[in-house]
Amino acid sequence: MEYIAHIDKERIQTVKEHLEGTAKISGDFAEKFGKEDWGYCCGMLHDIGKYSIDFQKRILGESNRRVDHSTASARVCAEKGGRYSFLEYCVEGHHAGLPDYGSNFDGSNDPTLMGRRKKKISDYQAYQTEIEIPPITSSPIDLNKTANRDFSLSVFMRMIYSCLVDADFLDTEAFMKNGKGKRDSGQDIAVLLEKLENHIFDWLQNRDIETVNGRRTEILRHCLEMGESEKGLFRLTVPTGGGKTIASLAFALRHAVKNKMDRVIYVIPYTSIIEQNAKVFRDILGEENVLENHCNVDYESSEELMPMQLATENWDKPIVVTTNVQFFESLFSNKSSRCRKLHNIANSVLIFDEAQMLPNDYLKPCIAMIEELINSYETSVVLCTATQPALKSFFQNGVSATELCPRMKEQFAFFKRTIFENTGVLTEEKLVENLKKEFQALCIVNTKKRAQRIYKTLEGEGIYHLSTSMYPKHRKRVLKEIQERLQQNKKCVLVSTSLVEAGVDLDFRSVYRELAGVDSMIQAAGRCNREGTRTAKESKVFIFKFEERQNILGQRQQIDVAKSLIADGRDLSDMESITKYFEMLYHIKGDTLDKKKIMDEFKNKQYNFAKVGKEFRLIEQNTKTLFINCEEQADEILHLLKERGFSRSGVRKASQYCIEVYDKEFDKLYGMGMVRPVSEDIEDFYELQDRSKYTEEMGLELEFDDGVALFF
Repeated sequence: MEYIAHIDKERIQTVKEHLEGTAKISGDFAEKFGKEDWGYCCGMLHDIGKYSIDFQKRILGESNRRVDHSTASARVCAEKGGRYSFLEYCVEGHHAGLPDYGSNFDGSNDPTLMGRRKKKISDYQAYQTEIEIPPITSSPIDLNKTANRDFSLSVFMRMIYSCLVDADFLDTEAFMKNGKGKRDSGQDIAVLLEKLENHIFDWLQNRDIETVNGRRTEILRHCLEMGESEKGLFRLTVPTGGGKTIASLAFALRHAVKNKMDRVIYVIPYTSIIEQNAKVFRDILGEENVLENHCNVDYESSEELMPMQLATENWDKPIVVTTNVQFFESLFSNKSSRCRKLHNIANSVLIFDEAQMLPNDYLKPCIAMIEELINSYETSVVLCTATQPALKSFFQNGVSATELCPRMKEQFAFFKRTIFENTGVLTEEKLVENLKKEFQALCIVNTKKRAQRIYKTLEGEGIYHLSTSMYPKHRKRVLKEIQERLQQNKKCVLVSTSLVEAGVDLDFRSVYRELAGVDSMIQAAGRCNREGTRTAKESKVFIFKFEERQNILGQRQQIDVAKSLIADGRDLSDMESITKYFEMLYHIKGDTLDKKKIMDEFKNKQYNFAKVGKEFRLIEQNTKTLFINCEEQADEILHLLKERGFSRSGVRKASQYCIEVYDKEFDKLYGMGMVRPVSEDIEDFYELQDRSKYTEEMGLELEFDDGVALFF
């Protein structure tokens, strides 16, 4: 009897052909971290349930009965025991996702591993006539390299799972498209290094360390030299304006070539920085080599962009630029669609740009994952920032960081372009009075409501407002106008929230920053005298606080620690002060550095992958999405969404015209009939009906009379 895995018109792929094809690809993927035997075996096991008569009847169209073919493979793993038992989670979840372990009380209909063990399935023993289960000869983890055996095993299972599901997709795709796929892995990493070296050749001739460009070149040259290092953990602590984007790329490419690594992955907190950096990389290395993977990028299904669209599935490009959210949520996900890419993180250089923005609420599991990637998956990691967080105590297995910035303290002294001045308590009226005297100034406050109120008081020629109450395309338009006024030396006073603190190229004569975390205040200072055209004494950063105590979501402890350091008379820009700030902050936060107790879900080989996949969310969704239909293109996108319903591409395009509204604010808007659902297909997605509540100056107005009380 011929056992069929897939049918495409007149062509068939047998189960044996599919298992062997998947096993070969999966084994090649796992070889990157020394586990080819595990990857190959998992590929050979994953679809043996298709040897059942019930499955064969279904694929031939003789039955409509749904057939579970995954549990058969899991059962073989459980019966063989030993090392094979570690693959039980992987093969069981290769379609539905990595399951939770469950308990002895689970029934056969429960989606847990224990529940599936009790499930009655079709006879699959015919596999023994064609398939021999391959041996597994290596250990899953090196006990000498782990401080947490169970967590290391859980990461190992994810990585083998990733090898399997990507190999399964690719082998099936190759059959269904008859080998005519459109994938393109980009150029070799050595070719990219040559392109970069050609780009920076003239820069490297500059050895005048008394100039800004000379200092940037000194840092760049040292990073290139350090690229010859062995794999490990590195820090690139470079002051604002020190050229860390090109310097980090130079280190990464030289390091990847030296150590025969496959790709460079940039992990960045803000999409604004991603878009900025990705453009730099594309200009130097070529469009076909740089993959942006975040919510604002849409590689449409055109012939030209098809390879990029396919590469977003598994990160098969030499340069990947992504967000903290995409990177870490994928590593803790249980879904095959998000886990496909994980094996391509192995044997890569990982650059964590703005490393101080690693998520505090999940810092412990994130650092544990980074350490695991270094110790077991052939990665090198660079923590890149001007404000290095104090992370040494979180690395448990003797991992220590090598600094890439030469003469680091001297660089910070050279690039010091501002002076912090603590102005103490201010009223809004006094702040406005001060801002009215300014020619080019940036004022950053902690809430959107206050930003709008201060802007309205100042309103006039050259006065601007920026916050997330404006949709992304609107913000970009206003930002461009601000940049032009600054370049033309016209009056420009901007009242904003923290969104301008990183990844936004602005250069003001002075900055006013409401008391916040030390890293935020230093980032704000980076928008003052950015080009170094004035002396530090002429470029003041005024730190102030308002009289009333505000409840700033997720920022209370950061503000309290910063207040304590200021009270001690510390210079906030001093490197020792930055280290002290993070040490105090992490001590205060304590257990909340793993607020969902993620690490506790991996114990005694009873791992809760599905629960963690659901719980691990860097951005908590207590908001509703509000579409602002104020432009012709927005109207076209909205029309298509209503007509054609939900699509990933459609929603991604729509996101450029959307803002997020907290539930409490949304309830007021909804109660007043100002919003309505866009489509029943998309949950928590609404459009603003009353367009008078959205202005070109401020976006969605957050202060208006709702007929009952003043609404904020």
